[in-house]
Amino acid sequence: MPTADATIAWLLAGDPAIRWQTLRDLAGAPARAVELERRRVAREGWGARLLARQDRGGTWARGRSRAPDAGLYTPKWTSTTYTMMLLRDFGLPSGHPQARKACALLLDFGLRGDGGVSYGDWARWTDRGETCISGMVLSLLSYFDYDDPRRDTLAAHLLKEQMPDGGWNCRRPAGATHASVHTTISVLEGLRLYETHRGRRTREVREAQRRGREFLLVHRLFRSHRTGAVIKAELTRFSFPPRWHYDVLRALDHFRDVDAPRDPRLGEAIALVRQRRGADGRWPLPQAYPGRTFFQLERVGAPSRWNTLRALRVLEWWGRQRH
Repeated sequence: MPTADATIAWLLAGDPAIRWQTLRDLAGAPARAVELERRRVAREGWGARLLARQDRGGTWARGRSRAPDAGLYTPKWTSTTYTMMLLRDFGLPSGHPQARKACALLLDFGLRGDGGVSYGDWARWTDRGETCISGMVLSLLSYFDYDDPRRDTLAAHLLKEQMPDGGWNCRRPAGATHASVHTTISVLEGLRLYETHRGRRTREVREAQRRGREFLLVHRLFRSHRTGAVIKAELTRFSFPPRWHYDVLRALDHFRDVDAPRDPRLGEAIALVRQRRGADGRWPLPQAYPGRTFFQLERVGAPSRWNTLRALRVLEWWGRQRH
């Protein structure tokens, strides 16, 4: 297997979105060098290509539709919401004006009477938010520091929607009584960014996140809490971008991000990450979710810089927690 230095060198040969995070999370680079590399996301590579696709109105993929919220959530994966999620993951600097313009649209045309966010005819008729989308949009508003009191309204809505088992489920209005890992990870990411970029109702927000992570821990991140069986095989395959989908690596990266306490119930998930490493020292991209995209980031079946970066920083965090 190649040395760790060789793997990091391979990561540093990638897009600016990969390079700045590698410098920060794996290479121990000075903060100034990290920030200089991060600024390149808006000017070069994937980030610049996505920004160039934004229309004058501030949306992506609006097309010719006259609906007020056209292009904000559909079509997947070229809509404004999913494009902004990629720009967030790339590390586009939070004050970027194009992102701020899109944030205003996501709120103006998505906020519903119950305090959540949703789009389309159903949302307008029912005036109800959708929990997955609400978590995604809260993460975007928070990451891009869009200063609007409606962000607090959205966070309060998500706190109210937490289920007795500690997670969240977008199908709760339809009668769901057990939380969903997919919805839960979207809300956890949203609340985490809200906490770090807004700082309101901090105690409640942190407690909600703790309960949400406990829901995932009860399932050992990918197993039924009743039978111990794997919930779905796709949860054990690591995809980037994950879109709205949950998987083990995405969950572990959240635990790492919050520097959660070491918990033995994460051990099997950590072992799974180690097992997925190839002989070349890299992690492949085993799957991609079907749908139209602006361009391909990485090829399915090939070594993935995104998966390698995330796996290495998760393993570094796990090893550091042992000491």
